[in-house]
This record gives sequence, structure tokens and C-alpha cells, in this order.
Amino acid sequence: MAPFNLIIAQKASPGLIYPVLVASSIVNAADSIQPTAIVTYKDADLLDKKDEASAIGVQFDGEGMIYGLENVLYRILKSYSSALRSRAESTVEDEWIKFSTCRLSGSDFKATSAALEELNDHLTLRTFLVGYTLTIADIAVWGVLNGNGQAISAIKRNHLPNLVRWFKYIGSMERVTASVDSFKAEANTKKKAKSKETNYDIGLMDIEKGVVTRFPPEPSGYLHIGHAKAAMLNQYFAQHYNGTMIVRFDDTNPTKEKQEFQDSILQDLELLGIRGDKITYTSDHFDALYDLAIEMIKRGKAYCDDTTQEQMRAERMDGIASKNRDRSVEENIKIFGEMAQATEVGVKNCLRAKISIDDPNKAMRDPVIYRCNPSAHHRTGEKYKVYPTYDFACPLVDSIEGVTHALRTIEYRDRNPQYWWMLEALGMRKVHVWDFARLNFIKTLLSKRKLTWFVQQGLVWGWDDPRFPTVRGIRRRGMTIEALRQFILAQGPSKNVVNLDWTIIWAGNKKVIDPIAPRHTAIIEKSHVRATITGAPSPAVCEDKPKHKKNPAIGTKKTYFGSTILLDQADARSFSINEEITLMDWGNAIITSIERASPESDVTSLTLRLHLEGDFKKTEKKVTWLATEQSLVPVELVDFDYLITKDKLEEEDDVANFINKETEFREDAIADENVGDVKVDDIIQFERKGYYRCDRAAAEGVKAVFFSIPTGKGEKPTEKK
Repeated sequence: MAPFNLIIAQKASPGLIYPVLVASSIVNAADSIQPTAIVTYKDADLLDKKDEASAIGVQFDGEGMIYGLENVLYRILKSYSSALRSRAESTVEDEWIKFSTCRLSGSDFKATSAALEELNDHLTLRTFLVGYTLTIADIAVWGVLNGNGQAISAIKRNHLPNLVRWFKYIGSMERVTASVDSFKAEANTKKKAKSKETNYDIGLMDIEKGVVTRFPPEPSGYLHIGHAKAAMLNQYFAQHYNGTMIVRFDDTNPTKEKQEFQDSILQDLELLGIRGDKITYTSDHFDALYDLAIEMIKRGKAYCDDTTQEQMRAERMDGIASKNRDRSVEENIKIFGEMAQATEVGVKNCLRAKISIDDPNKAMRDPVIYRCNPSAHHRTGEKYKVYPTYDFACPLVDSIEGVTHALRTIEYRDRNPQYWWMLEALGMRKVHVWDFARLNFIKTLLSKRKLTWFVQQGLVWGWDDPRFPTVRGIRRRGMTIEALRQFILAQGPSKNVVNLDWTIIWAGNKKVIDPIAPRHTAIIEKSHVRATITGAPSPAVCEDKPKHKKNPAIGTKKTYFGSTILLDQADARSFSINEEITLMDWGNAIITSIERASPESDVTSLTLRLHLEGDFKKTEKKVTWLATEQSLVPVELVDFDYLITKDKLEEEDDVANFINKETEFREDAIADENVGDVKVDDIIQFERKGYYRCDRAAAEGVKAVFFSIPTGKGEKPTEKK
């Protein structure tokens, strides 16, 4: 006979899985038994829908799949394996197989109890169910018992001694336990891997026709972490389906947009490893969009309206039609022409889509699709005086540029019907839309309007402020591109909206920087303590030490050992006379004297005796220190807090009421002379103080500045040691 595969649903019960595993492993182990059975595991939904929760299938070469434990599994195994089959006892084995499936696998309490009593009686003075060796009968019954909670409970109560003895003995046999234990380990590994795996299988439609995605940032601010997620997801799906991603600047508002923002977005995308297969601009299509607006007016699907913004907002909210809704096509075309010229009449009007006045979805209540704006455009200059809104331009340009799948954040969900209406109204090619959850972080603003307000109010240094969620801001704080990419891709295209804690992303960043960050030492300058060490070299000696003990490839640094050192006041205040401490990267020392004005005041000086033969494992305190006989580098250590005090601002909240008044913390310190070689953007660790990014390098007469990098522990700046 030809070889066969046993295909087991991973969701199947142990009562079905265990017998298969044990039987097939014994078949495979038997000498000279050919062909062998190959066991594979698949998710239930990959099996025939006939019984996807518990099916075990035996699949022959092209002959389909047969279901059923009793009718298929053991009979097939028996016919293949002399290791599990005795011709003389075949009929008896069949009876026990039937017993396991009919009497032990049900949920009837009385029936199962009676079957267990019968099984216990049969096993009196017996080691195996049939004959004197392990047979398929033992494997079948033992396996089904494993999947029956009532049976397991009865066995644990130990009131069926013969059954308990037999059950434990079969379960202790190496060829039984080996296959079951192996399966459990594999299942646990797969379960853990699956729980950590981000699901990107979102069921995009019509992918066989080709995939074109787009990332359409507005050049009115710097790229923030939410934009980065959108860009990465669009790139992921384009690459996954061998398609194309378009980076398209949605430059339809000349009042807010600048070349500076456009250039910065391209630079930040490149840093993130995102490059569009094409770079386009909505402004490339201004002429076509204008013609489409005219066409919409001619079709009676748009009208010009000079209602004030406040009144229009109120009418849309209350479902009241504008007084201009029934203007004639000719009048609308004439006024739209006035808008294009920015005449006195034109600037008072806007163009609205004629969809509905009282649709439950307020996005469908005659939205504005064109506005008059005489401001100069950063690309087209003063050529145009009217500009399409995002709601009008986005679906039409998507269709024009060949976009097949528009992936955008879930806050646009209410606008999806509006998106499709625009395309249908003009008879244009349809585009699939997929919504995914935007990134939200506690105490963080991602609204470009609110971020702009912070910049304009002078509450931050600029768009690259380390307290800002812009790509430049978090990079300036010390976020690595690798960690940022890993975090965003791990979020995936899920629709679930959650308010994330920054500790998650910073913890991931720590994993990236810890193996490669050189180790240095800094002592807080305020109230630092000078200590004299007896037994130390004088004058000081210099040795080359690794910058990272676990990563020699990073290089070496000069470390000085001398009789006069500096210690942090916080450490000195904790010392007591005759206490043995460890000077990190040197050895042990014993405190011989402590000078201070009073028991409660700061320590003014210390005397220590070097005790290098001491065991550092026995000391409670391991402290950092600096020998004074080196070119110490003055540094400023800067830490930050959130800009706002509320975890999540609601739409009606005034951001001005939730400003955190103290978000910047500076402390002067003295660092080892190697810090003089640290460059801007270098990331280092000041031991026992944390990780830092160099924002300004040391120079003659210029103090180096280092920004503290969070590690994901959730500590507040004022709590740092």
C-alpha cells in the first residue's frame, strides 16, 4: 500500500490526538515496516468543514480525506504495522476500539461511570487489555481517557485501583510519553509564537489584479509616529503583494503647507527605510479635479453656497438644507467660475456635494468639496485660487493614479460612504478601503493642529523637540530607527483602538541600544564628595578598559585609578564606618572615616582603604566613581516629562487647561574624559544613571548636553537615581 499522512487538527481533543501520536510513533519506530505514517498538525479551519473542531483525517494519495476515529484511524494503523497488530487478536482489539469511542468519549455521566467500572473489572490481574503486550487497544482506550474530564477525575480519586494502575503504567511507557511530551512541547511553542505574531492576513480583496497603495501626507507639519505607522503598513502590503506604493503629498491647503514640511517628510521617510515607488502631488491633478468639479455641478450633484461657516455647521448638525441647495446648474457654474477668480462674490462661496441634508452619518450631509483661497501655493504659486478639500480630492486622485487599496486610519470610517459616493457620482473606478487603528499614546498629542499650537505658543523648542511625538522628536530623545520600525510593524493592521503606554516602545528601544551603548561614568556635580583612598596608586595610573564588557567590538576607554576620587553625594550619605563597598570596575574598599557637619547634613569628605582581595559578591553597595587625575568633562544631563497631564484629551477639552508646567529637568554632572570624544547622536550609558543620547558634543568652553532615554520602567524624571 502507498504511504499515507495523518492530518490532525490542532484544536482536536487529547482523546483524539494522543492515540494518533502514540500509534504513529510506534509504527514509524518499527523496523522494516514500510510504508510509515507521517503525522502533521494543521489548524482546524484548514480541514474539511465537516467537523473542524475535532476532526482527525487520514489522507491517501489523491483519494480524499476520511473522518472518524473508530472507522479509520486504528484500522489503517493496524493494517500497516505489525508492531501494533496481532492477527489472532485483531477482532478483540476492534471491540476495545469500539468501546473507547462509544463508551468512553461521551458526556453522559452514568454511562461513563459504568464503562469505567467495567474497565476496572476487566483489568483485574491484567497488565494489558489484550494479551501480554501493548496493542492498539491499550493506546485507543488510554488516549480517549485522556480526553475525558470525568474519567481523569475518577482516576485521580483513586477508587478504581486496577484502572489507575494500568493507566499510570501505559502513561509511563517511554514510547508513549515520548510522543505525547514532544507534541505538548511543540504545541506550546506554536501557541507562544502565534500569540506574539502580528496578523497581517486581513483579507484584502482583488489582490490577484495587482496591488497599489498610497501614503498621502499633508505637508503642513512634521511626520509623527502615527504617520509612520500608516506609511509602513502601506509599504508592507505593497511589497507583500509585489505591488506599488505611491507617496502622494496632499497639498490642497496653501495656507498651512510649506516646502519645509514636504522636504522633512521625505527625509524622515527615508530614515525609516520607506521609499515610494512613485512620488506624486495632488497639485499635479488640480486641472483635472477642477474639471471633475464642473462635471459634478452639471450632473446636479454639487452646488455653490455662501452660507457662513458657523451657520453651515449648525445646519448640518440639525439636518437643515442650505438656502442655496436648489441653485440651478447654470448659476452654480457661474459662481464656481467667480471662485476660481477669487472675486468678491467668489471668496464668499464654497462648493458643496449634494448628498443628503439629514443622513444619520453626518459626513454625508453635503460636505464642502472646494474652497476659495487666494494664498500662494508652495508648488503652483498663484496659478489657482480654488482648492479641493481632502474629501473630494482623495478618492478621485486615488482612482486616477490607479490606487487599488486605500489603507487609512479608523477615524475616517464614517467618511468611507462619502469616499465611495464621490467615485460613484462621477462614474470613476472604485477603490477598496481598509481601516486600521491609529496609534494613540497616553498624555500624547497626535493632532497636527494641536502640535502646531504648542510650537506657536513657544511651549516646545520646535517640531524636533524631544517631548514631541514627531519622528524627529522621538529620535532626538534617543529612539532608534530599528526599534521604531519593530514597534510599528508589531502593531500591525488591527482595527482595535487602544491607548498605548510609551513604556512599551521604550522597552523595545532598550533591547536595541543596551548591547551596543558604550559604558561611561558621570558624577552629579552638586554636592559631590571627594574621597581619599589609602593603598591606591599615586600618581594615578591609566589603563585601557572595554567600553562594554559584553561587547569588546565597541572598543576601549581610558580608565584612571588614583588616590583621590569623586563620588555621588547620594552614595556617600548611605555609607557607614567600616562598611565594605565595591568601587565598580576596580575592587572593594573599606570606609575608614566620614566627615560631615552633623549626622543629618551632607558628607563633605571620605577616607577609604583599598581592599582588592575583598569579595564583591558580599558587598551590598556597588558605586560609580571618578579619579580626579584626568581631564574630566562637564556635562548637562536633561530629562523630560509629558507635555500634558491628562491620559487622553477628549474632543471638547481645551489643551491649554492640561499643560504640564514642568517638563524639563536639568542637572550638571562631571564625566570621565572619554566623554569628550562622544559625538552628537551617539547613545551611551552613564552607569547607574541610565542611557543618554548626546544632543551637543563637548567642545572648548562648551558643556556637553545629554538627553535621558526612557527604558520602559515607567519612572518619573524626579524619581531617577
